[in-house]
Amino acid sequence: MCGSELHSLPDGVQRVARHLLDAGHPHVPRMLDDACRTAQEAADVLGVAVGQIAKSIIFRRKADDVAVLVVTSGDRRVDEKKVDALVGKTGRADADFVKSRTGFSIGGVSPVGHVTKPVVLIDAELFRFETVWAAAGHPHAVFPLRPQDLSALTGGAPVADVVQAVVA
Repeated sequence: MCGSELHSLPDGVQRVARHLLDAGHPHVPRMLDDACRTAQEAADVLGVAVGQIAKSIIFRRKADDVAVLVVTSGDRRVDEKKVDALVGKTGRADADFVKSRTGFSIGGVSPVGHVTKPVVLIDAELFRFETVWAAAGHPHAVFPLRPQDLSALTGGAPVADVVQAVVA
């Protein structure tokens, strides 16, 4: 992709594509025929395990109103107490907060290309997979990456245990 192809993409996807291109990431966003607002929908459309979907969850840090992005495996649930222990007390972020801080609507939040830099945590559970898929700024857009690329693409975000324990 040389850059001219970006103009036909939705704004959020253009921002993500530019971020990936500037970072030298080998894959560009892929537009899907169907919307994938949930990890299960994305996994079904892509033909991958739901755990391979890198879902981006936004929280609102109470002390300073900063967005906290937790990138987690699609088959796991975030443990808010673990997140709070790492970044300070957080609360739920409504759709307006998510859109204003990230530039993306819920269902298409990418781990990269935010309009304001969030605090980022990467779920260690993603490392169970060689390749994961993340939203690319729109419910119809995704891109593949290796879990180990997430830290570099997000500006050095730490990998942490941020999910609820799995019950066998």
